Amino acid sequence: MLVLGIESSCDETGVALVRTQSSGVPVLLAHALHSQIEMHQAYGGVVPELASRDHIRRVLPLAEEVLAESGRRLPEVDVVAYTRGPGLAGALLVGAGVACALGAALNKPVLGVHHLEGHLLSPFLSADPPEFPFVALLVSGGHTQLMRVEGVGRYELLGETIDDAAGEAFDKSAKLMGLGYPGGPALSRLAQQGDPAAFKLPRPLLHSGNLDFSFAGLKTAVLTQARKLGDDLEARKADLAASTQAAIVDVLVKKSLTALRETGAPAHRGGRGRGRQSTAACATRYCLRPARCARALPRAAPVHRQRRHDCHGSRHAPAVRPAAGPVRLCLRRQAALALERYRQRIKRRGRRSPATGDVTSSARAAVRPGSGRLPPR
Repeated sequence: MLVLGIESSCDETGVALVRTQSSGVPVLLAHALHSQIEMHQAYGGVVPELASRDHIRRVLPLAEEVLAESGRRLPEVDVVAYTRGPGLAGALLVGAGVACALGAALNKPVLGVHHLEGHLLSPFLSADPPEFPFVALLVSGGHTQLMRVEGVGRYELLGETIDDAAGEAFDKSAKLMGLGYPGGPALSRLAQQGDPAAFKLPRPLLHSGNLDFSFAGLKTAVLTQARKLGDDLEARKADLAASTQAAIVDVLVKKSLTALRETGAPAHRGGRGRGRQSTAACATRYCLRPARCARALPRAAPVHRQRRHDCHGSRHAPAVRPAAGPVRLCLRRQAALALERYRQRIKRRGRRSPATGDVTSSARAAVRPGSGRLPPR
């Protein structure tokens, strides 16, 4: 079975083609991705109208590129999948429109994929997929969530951000420091040159007794510290970046370990969204599993060595390993989840569902960005 996945939720246009195997492990045949970062840099952030128009220009050429690279023809596609939300309404509508048109023309099923659920299950396309049940720390754009995953479509929300997400904390803090767009990667790179203990910044909700997150207070603390430094900010900017990153990583790691203790389940990291999160933040980039010894948080910065020391020796301390691969491959989540959803649908109905049965409801869902919470099953 061939699944064509289309991603257009924000400022990247992605297309992927995935094939099933008898072993049940999907294979990525080809993928293509176009980033709009250069276009939005002049505005210091994503302009929704420009993003939507660029998706229109890019999606069909990318689909043709993917089909050519895989050596497949469009009529061979069995399922067309697309991101139905959350995301920018206009951008989502582009992907939904193209997917629905292809489905109608080919008389093939069209499946809308929940953005965050796609991130959540993307590690199943890796060489070493996780096993159910597990706990997932999902950090993607404006979302930060801890979830217990019992199976596809069976999720329990353990905790989530009550204001700013981790990615927003990176971006907004970077802007306060005068760093360029996108700010998250810029702050992360600068942090490698600084001292994470230089400034005492708050760890919001670290001892709240629950698994919720909050990073708005941290952003305010960074603003206050930047104002205190005044003319010295430029000289101390790397230290402030490192301290900011350390505060975010602390909260993510410790909340994740608490979730492991409370649930007794393994854990993995799900998704990186548009690549705005720190490439150094261990809990947002790697798969966490308590079954292995936790000696190897990334060694890219001093903060990681400290977190490795903090976690080592704990019964629930997670080993760190790649989960979803490079950010350029994250668009695979749509095709992977669509594949599983289509299998479940066939099993329930006992027959192949026609395209017309999915197109209407999927298109309606696409124009409602909705919240970041996963839909009830």
